[in-house]
Amino acid sequence: MLLFHLDPARPESLQNQLREQVANAILDGQIPVDKALPSSRKLAEQLNVARNTVVLAYEQLLDDGYLIARSRSGYFVNTDVLEGRAERPVRLNDIDADPMPWERLLTARPSQQKAIRKPVDWHRYEYPFVYGQIDPALFPTQHWRECSRDSVSVPAINRWSVDHFTEDDPALIEQVRTRLLPRRGVWARPEEILITMGTQQALWTVAQLLLKPGRRLGMENPGYVDMYNIARLLTDDIQLLPVDAQGMRPDDSLGQCDLVYVTPSHQCPTAVTMPLQRRRHLLDLAEVNNFLVVEDDYDSETNYQNNPTPALKSLDRHQRVIYLGSLSKTLSPGLRLGYMVAHPTLIREARAIRRLMLRHPPTNNQRTLALFLERGYHDALLRQIHRTFQRRWQRMSEALATHLPDFHTSSTMGGTSFWLRAPQELDFRKWQALARKQSILIECGDIHYFDRSCSAHLRLGFSAIHEDRIEPGLKRLADLLPEAMTARR
Repeated sequence: MLLFHLDPARPESLQNQLREQVANAILDGQIPVDKALPSSRKLAEQLNVARNTVVLAYEQLLDDGYLIARSRSGYFVNTDVLEGRAERPVRLNDIDADPMPWERLLTARPSQQKAIRKPVDWHRYEYPFVYGQIDPALFPTQHWRECSRDSVSVPAINRWSVDHFTEDDPALIEQVRTRLLPRRGVWARPEEILITMGTQQALWTVAQLLLKPGRRLGMENPGYVDMYNIARLLTDDIQLLPVDAQGMRPDDSLGQCDLVYVTPSHQCPTAVTMPLQRRRHLLDLAEVNNFLVVEDDYDSETNYQNNPTPALKSLDRHQRVIYLGSLSKTLSPGLRLGYMVAHPTLIREARAIRRLMLRHPPTNNQRTLALFLERGYHDALLRQIHRTFQRRWQRMSEALATHLPDFHTSSTMGGTSFWLRAPQELDFRKWQALARKQSILIECGDIHYFDRSCSAHLRLGFSAIHEDRIEPGLKRLADLLPEAMTARR
């Protein structure tokens, strides 16, 4: 007798569960090909489900080619689905075999780098002060569904279902060129734009094309740890650039750099904004010393001021700035869609190296996003996000002043997080552990320092927490402080 187990508590329907289990049993060779499956009536009785549930599952397996129907005999395994499958090899006695020397064979060990890690179940916490995640309630479900539905019309499928090799969806390129970039004062031609799988792929691509042993990268300290990790795989020559209340400080020490990575809109991780005068000075230094600049404009859309500072790229007159944009902070980090703007020569090579990695980002997602932008839904979403995040920023600012007055912040208005310097007596790891037990998630800032371990800073995000929970969460966090404070040595 076949044994299947259906769980009503699972999100999948009982019909889909049964269909999946029967299909897996067939592929695993657990169902004899010469014996009929139980009748729908008999199997329904065994599973204590409606007979129609079994009938529909059998019919779907029949349509998918897993089963064949024989008149007056019932359903049997379709042997065609088993053709071409290799037989399971006989296990050899490998007691005396030497293990593969994987530790010696690897040419890189990126898993040993310090990397940003967040609990996968962060959304289950009552007070998730985590950075880089989006409150699901803000996602434009109705509009995104509409655009997704229209992107799978027959004419649309005919356009995006073929392999485009290196090309992007022209409709999305046009929307990036005419809607997204002008908001940052950037004007570009189609041949200067490349769609990427988020900013992360753009950073990797730029590093692959412009860094190698002997070439120096200048980057902010504290700064974005993944950019540091990418660069360390290609060069050991990294110059750490100090950050103050106005972002990275450009000076004559940049003269030895070949490439400078900067986050001017909201510096990662301090969230301060680089002023216009300092941006112009950085570009002057780039021209005099002949280096390139990577502008990661990752958090620019969460600027709540009426007149935001223009992008570094908008001030670029000599094509020295490589501009990286993303929709992770406004739409969703899980969609993995971003874009790069640079000189056509660099874009041509970036397109070629992208082809070697993954051809191109999924074109159905590109078309959905193009429709989302074209219909003005992204503009409406930005207005909603600005109102929501401005309120959350204000709540955070007031609650921090009330409950954590000894924590200094240099963050400017905007962005989605606060960067705080903690009192010297605080044992942060102990405080973090105590907070978790109270369903509070906080993140230490030491991973963003590359020349020393610095646990005196923390980053509190507010994009994933509802504004009504901000003040109670910070109050509960403050109540844990006395237990986490240590005697000054």
